[in-house]
Amino acid sequence: MTELFTLANLVDLTLLIALQAVLGFDNLLYISLESKRAPVDKQKSVRFWGIILAVFFRIILLFLLLRVIKVFQEELFSIHFEGIIHATFNLHAVVVLFGGAFILYTAMKEILHMMSLEELDGEDRQAKSMGFVIFWIVAMNVVFSFDSILSAMAVTDVFYVMATAIIIGGILMVVLADTVSEFLHKNRMYEVLGLFILFLVGVMLLTEGGHLSHMKLFGNEILQMSKTTFYFILAVLVVSAIVQSRYQKKLNKAKQKALAGAKAA
Repeated sequence: MTELFTLANLVDLTLLIALQAVLGFDNLLYISLESKRAPVDKQKSVRFWGIILAVFFRIILLFLLLRVIKVFQEELFSIHFEGIIHATFNLHAVVVLFGGAFILYTAMKEILHMMSLEELDGEDRQAKSMGFVIFWIVAMNVVFSFDSILSAMAVTDVFYVMATAIIIGGILMVVLADTVSEFLHKNRMYEVLGLFILFLVGVMLLTEGGHLSHMKLFGNEILQMSKTTFYFILAVLVVSAIVQSRYQKKLNKAKQKALAGAKAA
């Protein structure tokens, strides 16, 4: 444990904490949106215990990956249909593909739910149990963990340094989870933005899984979406949402002034 406090390890720890913060953004967004499926009075507890258990299992995953990483890279099975699809799957690819598909499904389902205006009509969906929501938060955290852990392993091979970064990242998520959820609740337009960011995360994971499995669809190789492309699109989405929100406020003010002028006349 004393090896943690060497200068090199402290520098690595600082880098890994920053890495956890950046890669943990989409995870935190998913937790905030997923917790809404629980009863209102349980949502704060769901976020807290979901993050705590997720950190616990992330450390276990780190421990396993350091020792049996070859198991995740070994071939499990292949699919080959001439001219349609060709792929060779390992455990890593399967996990990432499943996570990407589930996140894509979740984002689309929530977007369609918003378009149906069920909540505005007072027809809220039945809340899921606390345990059910926590299970999915922890399960999806495992998917998000692969990138952060494999990136961390490229920085250092010291277990205590990586585990400490994961714990500190978890503490930051606990601190920020309620703030993010409250912000999304008060600014519903940004909740739409959050869902499209999750949709983008799902696409990124699917392309990553396709790349890991060397997948070809109709003769075309699946290329992984680069992190640079992901963050560029993310920045465009955020800027577009901010501009649209401010423009909408100006339009509402102009409409109110016009109505006030018409009444005065």
